[in-house]
Amino acid sequence: MQIYMVGGAVRDALLGLPVQDRDWVVVGATPQWMLEQGFTAVGKDFPVFLHPQTHEEYALARTERKSGVGYKGFTVYAAPHVTLEQDLARRDLTINAIAQRQGADGAPEYIDPFGGRADLAGKVLRHVSDAFAEDPLRILRLARFAARFADFAIASETMQLMRHMVDAGEVAHLTAERVWQEVARGLMEPAPQRMLHTLRACGALAVALPELEALWQRAAPPGHGDHAGEHALAMLALACQERAPLAVRYACLAHALGSAERDALAQRMKIPADVRDLADLAARECAAFSAWSDVNALAASAAPMASKDVCVQAAQTSPTQTDPAQTIVQLLERCDAFRRPQRLALALQVCAYAHGQPAPDWLARRVLLGAWQQAKQVDTAAIAQQAARQGLRGEAIGQCIHQARVDAVQRAAERLADHTPQEHTP
Repeated sequence: MQIYMVGGAVRDALLGLPVQDRDWVVVGATPQWMLEQGFTAVGKDFPVFLHPQTHEEYALARTERKSGVGYKGFTVYAAPHVTLEQDLARRDLTINAIAQRQGADGAPEYIDPFGGRADLAGKVLRHVSDAFAEDPLRILRLARFAARFADFAIASETMQLMRHMVDAGEVAHLTAERVWQEVARGLMEPAPQRMLHTLRACGALAVALPELEALWQRAAPPGHGDHAGEHALAMLALACQERAPLAVRYACLAHALGSAERDALAQRMKIPADVRDLADLAARECAAFSAWSDVNALAASAAPMASKDVCVQAAQTSPTQTDPAQTIVQLLERCDAFRRPQRLALALQVCAYAHGQPAPDWLARRVLLGAWQQAKQVDTAAIAQQAARQGLRGEAIGQCIHQARVDAVQRAAERLADHTPQEHTP
């Protein structure tokens, strides 16, 4: 019986990267032996066990045979006579098919039958064998590795094999939820643009995410390249530079989609509500946000009305009156910014990227977050009590609060128009 460390832990150690999780393969053992040693069985489809102390995963050496379509169409065989090389042969990429054990002198020994260390040195992503073609999920995994290891190239024969897989219809068997899981993980890698480029190059993007593929048939906004797809990837690159969360990165990709397209994509992929919601808000309000890139109108905003009673002011204000401060407050309220300020900040981040600017540099973001900072200081409870004493109810109280926020923004108008960078992030 032999135990080897395998997979990503070996790969990352050889690359000098931090090792997050260690996986082990056990050759020559049976499930009964593992249980007798105190391991806990956790695998549903194949024999995987948790170590009694470290809780790391130990899997019995196994082979896999294609028995159906898609990424679940496999028959797994595990037995004591399955060799380490047979187990490594079923893996996706050569850089993930390296095993390690401790030698007699204490130094690590590597078992590398498929040239994984050479491909690490040459910075190449290469499939282990033609069995790669049996699992369409491996296309998405390889695209994710391309996003993680930005300086690695994809072997030409591997790209050709992926194109054959797409042409054979294998990608169509992937469930939308599984596609989203891999895409979401890939979006959080250092260079997610490479994931999209890889999926486009092999044809998988058009099958799995046709809404995004269609962006390369649309013109980009003036000054942002030829195609909306390249503009989306430029936005995504800015998001990565600022270590933006998943919702912002997805919103960059979905920014140029129409409302119906975003809905269809989100429903089919079962994208989480918060991720979908931010993409919708940023796309819907970006033009309104962008209007405040020129703050001259705000600086010239009229001073507050003489009366200190905001309820009187609200009653005296025409519904059609649209001074800059009121327009800003209406925008903030429409975005639910006083209850969900973090969502506003993230939506402004997306729109900054749409304008090709880092978020802290975009003037409209500074102005709107500054206005929010002033307006949120309004004591809404005190105003509601004052309005109630005057016999006001419901919508009328809301108008009093709205007017108080407008007054707060007006009083700060000159400062908000200052071009000096300030941070007011919620």
